[in-house]
Amino acid sequence: MHSREEKLQAFGRLLDIMDDLRAKCPWDMKQTMDSLRHLTIEETYELCDAILDGDMEEVKKELGDILLHMVFYAKMGSEQKAFDIADVLNGISEKLIYRHPHIYGDVDVQDEEEVKRNWEQLKLKEKGANASVLEGVPSSLPALVKAIRIQDKVRGVGFDWADKKDVWAKVKEELAEFEYEVENTNTREMEAEYGDLLFSLVNYARHLNINPEDALERTNKKFRARFQAMEFLILKDEKSLSDMNLAEMDLYWERVKEQMKS
Repeated sequence: MHSREEKLQAFGRLLDIMDDLRAKCPWDMKQTMDSLRHLTIEETYELCDAILDGDMEEVKKELGDILLHMVFYAKMGSEQKAFDIADVLNGISEKLIYRHPHIYGDVDVQDEEEVKRNWEQLKLKEKGANASVLEGVPSSLPALVKAIRIQDKVRGVGFDWADKKDVWAKVKEELAEFEYEVENTNTREMEAEYGDLLFSLVNYARHLNINPEDALERTNKKFRARFQAMEFLILKDEKSLSDMNLAEMDLYWERVKEQMKS
C-alpha cells in the first residue's frame, strides 16, 4: 500500500491532468455539468456491477472513473467561481465531523442503529424545523432503490416496526389483498396492491439485513447466466428455441441448473 504522501501526490497529479485537459483537449473543453451527468450515472452503475461481481480490479478502475468525474465537476465549479475541489473536500469533512458527534464530540452511542438515528436527526436539524424527513430522497431514483431509501429515512426517526415478525405479518396481509384483487380482475387495484406488496417485501428484507436491490440484481445475473447456458446447449443439439415448447425447454433448464451446481 502507498504512503499518505504518495496518495496526496497521486491526487495532485490527477488535478494537474484535469487542468491540462480542460485547457487543451477539444472534447474535455466542451463538456458541461449537464453533458457529463448521464456519463456519471453510467459509471456509477458500472461500479455497482464490479462490486456485485466481487472483481476488485474492476472496482479499482471504476472508482478511478468516478473520481475523475468528481474532479471534473469541481474544475467546472472553479471555472464558474462557484467552488473548487478544496471547497468540496472541506465541505464533506465538516459534514462528517458534525454528523459523528460520538467520534468528534461527547455523544455516547450503543450501536449502529443509534448512529443512523443520530445521523438522520442531525440532517433534519441542518435543513430546519420545517424540513421533511424524506426531502433527501431524490425523486429520480429507480423505484426499488427509492423504496429502500424512504424506509431507511423514516426508520432513522423511529417510524418502523421493532419486531420483524410484525413486518412479515404485513407482507402476508398485503399478499392477501393483492390476491383478492387478482381474483376480481380489478386491474387498477391489482397494480396498487402489487406496489404495496413489493414495498412491504422491501421492508422485510431490510429487517433481515438483506439489500433487496442487490438480491434482485444477483437473481438477474443468475437467470441470465442460466438462460444463456440453456441457449448454448440447445444450439449444440442443433435445435431452436422457437421450435420448442415450454416442457422441452424446461428439460434443458434443469440440465443447466444441475451443471451449475456441480
